[in-house]
Amino acid sequence: MLNLQIARAYLAGSDPSVATRTWQVPMDEMTRTKTGRTRARHETAMRDKAFDLIRNLPILETNATHFLKVLRAGTVATNVYLRRIHNFALDMSWLPWPVLPKKRWPQVRFKEKRAITADDHQAIVAAEHNPERRAFYELCWHLGGAQSDVANLGAEDIDWQAKVVSFMRNKTGTASIIRFGEELERVLLTLPRSGPLFPKLKPMREAHRATEFRRCCRRLKISGVTLHSYRYAWAERLVPAVTLSASPRRHWVTSPRRSTAPTRGRPRW
Repeated sequence: MLNLQIARAYLAGSDPSVATRTWQVPMDEMTRTKTGRTRARHETAMRDKAFDLIRNLPILETNATHFLKVLRAGTVATNVYLRRIHNFALDMSWLPWPVLPKKRWPQVRFKEKRAITADDHQAIVAAEHNPERRAFYELCWHLGGAQSDVANLGAEDIDWQAKVVSFMRNKTGTASIIRFGEELERVLLTLPRSGPLFPKLKPMREAHRATEFRRCCRRLKISGVTLHSYRYAWAERLVPAVTLSASPRRHWVTSPRRSTAPTRGRPRW
C-alpha cells in the first residue's frame, strides 16, 4: 500500500490523470495506432465481455487478482489482447510495475490447426453449390493467399499471356506473383473478365467468409481447419519454391502440384 501511494505521488507530478485513468484508455489508444483490418480486429477484441471486469477500473488500483478474473472469464484471445493492453500501459508509463509477472501469465494455447488435404478440398468444392464460393475455394487452394488477398483479386491481376496471377499481400505489403497451370486456368475462365473476381465475397467481412466456410466443413464433418489452412496446404505443396526475382520483397513462384507431404508439418506463416 505504501509503495502504491509513493507511485501515485510520483506519477501525479507529471501526469495529472494518473489517479483516474482506467483500462479503457489504453484499450482505446492502442486501437488508434492500428489501421485497416487490424484496427477492426482490435475494435472487436476490445468489446470482449471479459474486459468489462476491468474496463472502468483505475489502472493504479489494479492488482493481479483483477487480471486473473479476466483471464478465467475470457478465451485465448482475451489472454493475447490483455497482454497487449498491459504492455501498452507499461510502455506509456501509465503503470509503474507489471500487474502480473511474465512467468505468471497463463500460457497461450491455440487450438491445433492443420493444412487442408487434397481430399478435404475436393469434398468442399463438390459440396459447395454457390459458384462464386466454389471458385473462391479453388483459388485459395491454388494460390495459397490469405482469404482477404484472394477475395480482393480483380481481373486486372491476371496476366493471361504470361499465365500469372499477382497481388499485394494485405498483411505484409509484399508482392506475390504466381504462375498458373491448366487446372487453375479453367477456374479463372469462369470468373468475371473485368472488375472484382468475387463481387459478392469481396465486401464481406472476414468473419462472415470464415463462418460460411466453417458451416461447409461442419456439414462434411471436416475438423481442425479454417480458411487459413489453405495457406498451410499451399506452403506444404510448394517443395521447392522457385524464386525468380532478385528482390526480397517479391515472391515469384510456380503454382505447386500435389505432394504427399504430411499435413501437420507446416511452416509458420
